Amino acid sequence: MPQAITNVLLDRDGTIIEERHYLSDPDGVALVPGAGEALAGLARAGVRLFGVTNQSGIGRGYYGLADYRAVQARVDALLAAHGVTLTETAFCPHAPAEGCACRKPATGLFTALADRHGLVGAETAVIGDAASDIAFGLAFGSPLTILVATGHGARHARELGLPELAGPLLVPAARRPGWPHALARDLPAAVAHILSVMAAPTGRVAP
Repeated sequence: MPQAITNVLLDRDGTIIEERHYLSDPDGVALVPGAGEALAGLARAGVRLFGVTNQSGIGRGYYGLADYRAVQARVDALLAAHGVTLTETAFCPHAPAEGCACRKPATGLFTALADRHGLVGAETAVIGDAASDIAFGLAFGSPLTILVATGHGARHARELGLPELAGPLLVPAARRPGWPHALARDLPAAVAHILSVMAAPTGRVAP
């Protein structure tokens, strides 16, 4: 049966904030233009917001857990200025070679959040700037995965063979394996699409 969207999982770097290579300095944090206002719209619609982020810089030894926490605190403060609170941000601190269960596209971060907050995969949308974000969402059964063209998104869209994005949003008429349900110019465009789905007559994602 079709499900309503009640939760959104958001990648951080390149999606909520501008991409900085292995960001470890809170002074380098900048929201993607319009991100705060867009997420405030989702919050007003009653959607719970969660962060899900790979932070391999910790496992690679580029920065420490305290650096990650300082950057995340700055992200949270910038969002709070727009009235936005992430219920929780789950992160993977491991390097790729460690073979953990939490590095996206593995679904460990979703499982952890689901255990703590009662998330249901079929009611949870995913927004990110990497193919791994989309694979992550598809793996746990997300009905609405959106790749944004900010950060690494434009490159990943090309690598996936997605049609060129000519406007704020592209919904492929026929999806190939690994493709997102939609390609968006940026986070505000992705959020606008989610809100339009929620405002549809059924308020639910089509099966």
